[in-house]
Amino acid sequence: MTSTRLGVGVIGTGMAAKPHALALKSLEDRISVRGVYSRTAEKRAAFCADHGFPEAASLDALADDPEVRAVILITPPNQRTELVERFAAAGKHILMEKPVERTSRAARQIVETCDGAGVALGIVFQHRFRQASQMLAKLVSSGDLGAIGLARASVPWWRDQSYYDEPGRGSYARDGGGVLISQAIHTLDLMLSMTGPVAEVQAVAGTTPFHRMEAEDFVAGGMRFQSGAMGSVMATVAAFPGEAESIALDCDKGSAHLQSGTLTVNWRGGRSETFGEAADGTGGGADPMAFPFDWHRDLILDFADAVEAGRAPSVTGREALKVHDLIDALVASSREGRAIMIRNGD
Repeated sequence: MTSTRLGVGVIGTGMAAKPHALALKSLEDRISVRGVYSRTAEKRAAFCADHGFPEAASLDALADDPEVRAVILITPPNQRTELVERFAAAGKHILMEKPVERTSRAARQIVETCDGAGVALGIVFQHRFRQASQMLAKLVSSGDLGAIGLARASVPWWRDQSYYDEPGRGSYARDGGGVLISQAIHTLDLMLSMTGPVAEVQAVAGTTPFHRMEAEDFVAGGMRFQSGAMGSVMATVAAFPGEAESIALDCDKGSAHLQSGTLTVNWRGGRSETFGEAADGTGGGADPMAFPFDWHRDLILDFADAVEAGRAPSVTGREALKVHDLIDALVASSREGRAIMIRNGD
């Protein structure tokens, strides 16, 4: 591993920027923040003062800086395409918040843009970097649990109406949808990384009386995986006061229950094991940012190592297209009132 500090630029200083800032501060020996840009000068100045980062006067200042080898995009999805095109053309590697874009079509275009420019594209799915998540992934990939027969994903979160009173929140124009693409996408991505792709879904989605918003705040559905396994998904931000998200896998040799940062495995022979730790928070309640920054730290470090080594990051833009396809199918199934087959192709 090289000791060179990777020069990065940061674009966006909104709510999701805090864990990135804390992670970057903890990685000062590996990463040098060359500048932070936000369209609002006052927010930019306050953010940089809080975290000790230099300000960038413009996007061009970051794009033209030869010491900036990568950028971290922490903007709403409706701002992604233009930014990706600009920085990919400048040869900058890109790490950006989920989702890739508001629609799967736009997401695929972003992936193709980065591929064409020869730059790495990483997506912030930090749940993959929790200790318990990685232990479960190891148990699945090694075959220790045996084949998966049933997968159950649950995201019983809560958001106050004040969360959706911010202009654009929960809209198709800014966010691309509701609970699926903004919150449950983390759990669904993590599930797919272990189960493999879904072949067919049938779902119902809608907005409960608890929220005034354009898109859905509740979805429930059944899934049939390409492997032949069956599954279910329930996701909402209407479950007060909010509980930890979970993934349960029922396998040939035992069952595994991953709830936030804790993994419990019940083996068919009667033995039980627990891995991980109780998280300080999951972001499932009224405070969306109530979780540790450690997961972001490890994800950003993986991305930096990938850039330095010339390899793909652990979570690529192309990998993220799989969860976009699943979300599209769940929404389409509810809208059309029928089962939807998933193409699962790039």
